Amino acid sequence: MDEKIYKTMGRSGTLAIVLGVVSIVVGLTSGVMLLISGGRLLAGKSKILY
Repeated sequence: MDEKIYKTMGRSGTLAIVLGVVSIVVGLTSGVMLLISGGRLLAGKSKILY
């Protein structure tokens, strides 16, 4: 019984680390993409005619 609990805790710890790394990568990627698109919008602002 103790071995089953030990394996379950190990798997859940590994899953938490993997999900943390994935969320950091997704967050950084989306942040960079938002910065780039915002910069392009600001740069193209002068080309808009009203």
